[in-house]
Amino acid sequence: MNRRTIASLLTTALLLLTVPGAVAAADPPAEQFRAYWVDAFNEGLYNEAEIDELVAATKAANMNAIVAQVGRRGDCFCNRAVMPRTQAAIAPLPFDPLQSLIDKAHAEGIEVHAWIIATAIWNSGTAPRDPGHVYNTHGPSAIGDDNWVMTRYDGSRPGDTYLDPGHPAAADYIVGMYTSIVENYDVDGINFDRIRYPDGQLAAWPQDNSWGYNPVALARFHAATGRSDRPLPNDPQWSQWRRDQITNIVRKVYLQSYAIKPQVRVSADTITYGDGPDQLGGWEASRPYRETLQDWRAWMEEGILDLNIPMNYKREFCVTGAEAPSCFGFPQRAWYEHWNEYIKDHQYDRQAAIGSALYLNSIPDSVAQIRKALAPSAAGNVAHGWVGYSYANPDSLATTNQRPRDTSRAELTRALTQPSEYDPVTPPVFAGPAVVPEMTWKTQPSTGHVMGTVTTAEGVPFDQVALELRDAETDALLGRRLTDGSGWFGFVDLEPGRYKVLVDGDRAQGRRVVVFTVRAGAVTTVQIQPSSR
Repeated sequence: MNRRTIASLLTTALLLLTVPGAVAAADPPAEQFRAYWVDAFNEGLYNEAEIDELVAATKAANMNAIVAQVGRRGDCFCNRAVMPRTQAAIAPLPFDPLQSLIDKAHAEGIEVHAWIIATAIWNSGTAPRDPGHVYNTHGPSAIGDDNWVMTRYDGSRPGDTYLDPGHPAAADYIVGMYTSIVENYDVDGINFDRIRYPDGQLAAWPQDNSWGYNPVALARFHAATGRSDRPLPNDPQWSQWRRDQITNIVRKVYLQSYAIKPQVRVSADTITYGDGPDQLGGWEASRPYRETLQDWRAWMEEGILDLNIPMNYKREFCVTGAEAPSCFGFPQRAWYEHWNEYIKDHQYDRQAAIGSALYLNSIPDSVAQIRKALAPSAAGNVAHGWVGYSYANPDSLATTNQRPRDTSRAELTRALTQPSEYDPVTPPVFAGPAVVPEMTWKTQPSTGHVMGTVTTAEGVPFDQVALELRDAETDALLGRRLTDGSGWFGFVDLEPGRYKVLVDGDRAQGRRVVVFTVRAGAVTTVQIQPSSR
């Protein structure tokens, strides 16, 4: 036994003897996703010096990934994407924040995941300076089908300006924001944010989503259902139709990015409002499903996310809810634990890394939450990592300007990596480095995927046409799906072999059967043009 080992054992023993209630923890796992969320409204990405500091801080905390907000509001902290370069005060050209981050992070063995807001495109009364910004080309001033903006049931649109996922052109633009990053940068992952319908519900429907009433979206809903009314926010058929529009975008990004670079990790920052589903009567009664129309459990089950990063933002000190006004009367500690259990038990052969709110908590409370995030569920399931929001505000003292952010970050790093007064458990939660968990379904694939389009001979898409996926040999039905507004469809995780897609119905103006082969680790692409009757 060498001196370093002896010293370590003595330090651990001394800490256990001197800290009341101290408990020795198991060695950290070899694989664990550990990351900061780095927002683009604060320091971190604006120049080379900030990026150097970000990478160094990530390395010092024994983290292995950075989830960096490169798509903020229809703009990009990058130079090569469908979104224009941000007008924020970043360093002048040729500086490319995303490229610089990739170069510096990869040199230190740290992954970069490009975080992009999906639907919000602007948040100011002054229009963007770039004439090509989507707010200027398809925002509130655009006419007819060129207007992609989402409104509420009463026609209002408070707060940010949002793209409507039910408008086919808007949905395709959202997809392009992600795939253009995959095409042009050596990112390790792409990360969805606000991939849902917005907050800010009308008073008459506080628990049902009030958004999604772009005229084109409504017309498509009418075409799909045969209805002609303006559905209420709590209409079940309307709510499910809107959920499907969000899911279509996630599926399309997953398959198109897979076709470009199979090893890119597709993740989403998902909603965990309120108490956990098991305490409310099931997933369909939860606030994410009902209020934001974000069916992330279904995305995991289908396999169109590689990594789920639920934003489990709760205050650890709110035990009963009466501790402080910021508790709002809610037992947030219990809610955090309930959501953790649900997340760990609903990964469906993909992965989850639980996100917690550094900015709402003290450092001791955040460390306690990280340990809870990484502990097994009652059923024995574990999350595959943790992500903290945020790099800019690493504890509640920094958030409230009671001490400098750099000081709070240094103290958090110490709490994560060294024995300290912040944490009675040893060894520290991130005592040593860890590698990002392997995506075996991508690195050692046993299944393949298919995507395609259904169009006329002239390329006009068939919108919301029913498809059946069947085994080409046995004719067994394997799945049903509707095309999206661009005539696109996709299926994931198919066993290698021969399949057929059947298009049949009045909306497709005829019947067509296409036979194709799926190979492990590949995306098969098919084009279908239904024949005339």
